[in-house]
Amino acid sequence: MSRVRVLVGTRKGAFVLSSDGTRRDWRVEGPFFAGWEIYHVNGSPAEPNRLYASQTSGWFGQVMQRSDDGGKSWEAVGNAFTYEGVPGTHQWYDGTARPWEFKRVWHLEPSRTDPDTVYAGVEDAALFRSTDGGANWQELAGLRSHGSGPSWQPGAGGMCLHTIILDPRDAQRIFIAISAAGAFRTDDGGATWKPINRGLSSQYIPDPNAEVGHCVHRLAMHRARPEVLFMQKHWDVLRSDDAGESWREISGNLPTDFGFAIDVHAHDPETIYVVPIKSDTEHFPLDGKLQVYRSRSGGEEWEALTNGLPQRDCYVNVLRDAMAVDELDECGIYFGTTGGQVYASADAGEHWAAIVRDLPAVLSVEVQTLP
Repeated sequence: MSRVRVLVGTRKGAFVLSSDGTRRDWRVEGPFFAGWEIYHVNGSPAEPNRLYASQTSGWFGQVMQRSDDGGKSWEAVGNAFTYEGVPGTHQWYDGTARPWEFKRVWHLEPSRTDPDTVYAGVEDAALFRSTDGGANWQELAGLRSHGSGPSWQPGAGGMCLHTIILDPRDAQRIFIAISAAGAFRTDDGGATWKPINRGLSSQYIPDPNAEVGHCVHRLAMHRARPEVLFMQKHWDVLRSDDAGESWREISGNLPTDFGFAIDVHAHDPETIYVVPIKSDTEHFPLDGKLQVYRSRSGGEEWEALTNGLPQRDCYVNVLRDAMAVDELDECGIYFGTTGGQVYASADAGEHWAAIVRDLPAVLSVEVQTLP
């Protein structure tokens, strides 16, 4: 029977949660790096025991961590990034003016085929790649040199590159999202980049339909259909059927279309999940009811999933990297909250239960399906 391993990054450490395929009983290990902010933990699809973690502190800066045994032990690796060919100490990119200041790694995306290749999305708004297991990192500088760069502005959480999606059919194609610049795509392995924001409208910027400047919160893709993308924006849930060339709103009957997380069912590319939050100033569920919304029609209609979730006096948030799906036959859905709960559904969202409670605020959730 397959097993699952849930990787959780929190404000004060990382946790590894594991269960067999029934997903009823869970073992909780951690905290690793206790007291440190762990923005993201992710595992290699090519070698599941290879894990990468982003460890950061306002006092001590950014540290990259790697495990080769599924999280039992860790070592710091590759903490001298290289900017445009010049070795650095991960404080400044180069001689350019602010806002190009290296602050932290928000997201780690390992290659699906090579455990030694991993991408890092950082603040301020840059993309790095390592091909030796995190020992050395090189910036894909074509992104920051895009002509629109001077107009990028930070969102409330900083000017972060928070989403990286590797096209499973085309190794040269990568999708990324930056808050608050928008979504971008490369078709040549990162040498050049194209904004893919046509159809987005944001009322809080001078030109609501500008090419860049949109606060994209998260992108999601089903591997079987890499031309179809889903987006949770600052306001609006959207869909693209042409690899980001154009977008259309699919917020439909959602009670609010503000939120951070969005993900796709492992086996049905038309089934998507979001967690609506009341507003951009009130980051908590409507009426104190924690609800995951599911669309089985690619966004045409939405239904609330509440069985097992608190339906009164709940005022937590679910952040952009804090939702994940497993690949078991009965697809499992997982999300973590700023209140320290990690919820799981072993039946695609019909029923929910807390795997663990009272962790520090959850920043990220990833899940591995293990043999």
